[in-house]
Amino acid sequence: MTVDPSRTFGPGPSGKAAPSPQNPHGGPAPSSNKAREALGAVRAEVAKAVVGQDPAVAGILIALLCRGHILLEGVPGVAKTLLVRSVAAALDVETKRVQFTSDLMPGDVTGSLVFDSASSEFTFREGPVFTNLLLADEINRTPPKTQASLLEAMEERQVTVDGVGHPLPSPFLVAATQNPVEYEGTYPLPEAQLDRFLLKVTLPVPPREDEITVLTRHAAGFDPRNLAAAGLRPVASAADVEAGIEQVRRVGVAPQVAAYIVDIARATRFSPSLALGVSPRGATALLGTSRAWAWLNGRDFVTPDDVQALAQSTLAHRLTLRPEAELEGVSVGSVLDAAVNSVPVPR
Repeated sequence: MTVDPSRTFGPGPSGKAAPSPQNPHGGPAPSSNKAREALGAVRAEVAKAVVGQDPAVAGILIALLCRGHILLEGVPGVAKTLLVRSVAAALDVETKRVQFTSDLMPGDVTGSLVFDSASSEFTFREGPVFTNLLLADEINRTPPKTQASLLEAMEERQVTVDGVGHPLPSPFLVAATQNPVEYEGTYPLPEAQLDRFLLKVTLPVPPREDEITVLTRHAAGFDPRNLAAAGLRPVASAADVEAGIEQVRRVGVAPQVAAYIVDIARATRFSPSLALGVSPRGATALLGTSRAWAWLNGRDFVTPDDVQALAQSTLAHRLTLRPEAELEGVSVGSVLDAAVNSVPVPR
């Protein structure tokens, strides 16, 4: 599935918000505050290292603000890993990376009990999942058993070992990457795992102008392994993320906009091309991402445009085509577009 970045996440790395329509709840939109400015600066900071992938950066910020997780898909060489590393460098948070391989065990991700000879007791040694931003690189290269080790962490924000729960730090985000074109030695993510990801964003091959910029930077000495030399520095803290989370929760949603989201979800359930439509959790996810996008754009209310902008990235990976539709070459994206277009837009 290919997401159209131009319509998915509007504003570019300059951090300029789209023009705000009249607030239906009365009063002007809230003025820009420290948390919004700091998180907006992340997009400009990442642009120092990554060219032309601002939609994915915006997606990571939205996932953070919604306390969710993001799946980044793209062919090799479109800067998936560099993108997440750059976002981590622009955020003053702890980050860890796990390279998912066929021999990776669940304990290698979550941690395990280790025998302490001094005390003659087993103690829990935390795994790399105990961090603020976890880069799960090439997540589809590890067997389902290890993939499933992330389910509790992503949903409950804790790891249970030997009946004891160990809470994860906050904020906590899993940014996973996968390659859609290589199938040998991979294990496709099951529907339950996909549903744990708030967003799925496809990173496209950059247009010619952006690719020229990439080569020009490398010719000038840019080293993707040394982000500090590229000038990246932390511009937002964990406190800014937590403040943003609280403010996103206050973004208003008019009853007609909430009904609009529900009607879109229900339209997918009646599509003859789909074996599995959007669940109520998917509709709740679209509500959350729309609120975060509205807040990032300087508004304290959600518009139908926000819902439409986030529909593909929030819902498409939760849909399952019928086999006959796949044989006919129908895409999930086109089916979702048809469902969205079939629902009257509230005024």
